[in-house]
Amino acid sequence: MSHPVPAAAAPEVPMPTVFIRPTKGWASLGFRDVAEYRELLFFLSWRDIKVRYKQTLLGALWAILQPILATIIFTVFFGNLARVGSDGLPYPVFAFAGLLPWNLFAAALGHSADSLVGSSNLIRKVYFPRVLVPASTVLASFADFWVAFAILFVLFFHYKIALTAALFLAPLFALLAAGTALGGGLWLSALNVQYRDVRHVVPFFVQMWLFVTPVIYPSSRVTAKLAEHGLPVWLYGLNPMAGAVEGFRWAVFGRGPLNPSLLLTSVIVTAVLLVTGFLYFRRTERYFADVV
Repeated sequence: MSHPVPAAAAPEVPMPTVFIRPTKGWASLGFRDVAEYRELLFFLSWRDIKVRYKQTLLGALWAILQPILATIIFTVFFGNLARVGSDGLPYPVFAFAGLLPWNLFAAALGHSADSLVGSSNLIRKVYFPRVLVPASTVLASFADFWVAFAILFVLFFHYKIALTAALFLAPLFALLAAGTALGGGLWLSALNVQYRDVRHVVPFFVQMWLFVTPVIYPSSRVTAKLAEHGLPVWLYGLNPMAGAVEGFRWAVFGRGPLNPSLLLTSVIVTAVLLVTGFLYFRRTERYFADVV
């Protein structure tokens, strides 16, 4: 009786060994690592969106209610009582358009600043590029932005404001606001790992930043004062959110010239904030798992 000859066993393929070592010195920005873990970036963003509205009564409606309620308050106090002006536009739609990029920035900065401490269990157990944690919170903030952006068309219809082709450039200025938030979030999240009182400073810092940004008033009032004192307009662009908000309004309304020096200065400041934020984050991330 013949017995079947067993098939030859497949040769075992050795598993590659990956060595994870802390970076030394001022490391590179690590864009290759981010590209390899891009799926994790979207997963973390989706997690942040679900956690943000989990067990809430109104859910995603908060993305609409917050700018609407803020617009009503600003209209009553700054539009009707203080009469700060709105460059010839109805003040409610003027304020709402300014709040869209501002709320994107404020939410992204606030969540990213506390993101590493909030994900401490994940950071201590699993290896992945730590920069994905603050980056995912910024990406998740776009969900609220696009929901509220749809309400802007309702206001356009109500006030009979015509749409222009410049509207397609509005997302670019939203990206400028998000880039500012990411650059600041990289700095603040890394600092918050070592100094936990950063989380208490950020809300106050954001509130003060609102009043130096042309959200509740037109930037023309500030640039006029600068010109009156013989100062260049680009100085106002040192606040990168000034260029983001003013550029976003110009895109959605398609009215008036956009000051190029102000916008260029805001773009340069945002780029510097992003690069220095990435470098500082990469410099300090070797200690995150031990300190967080």
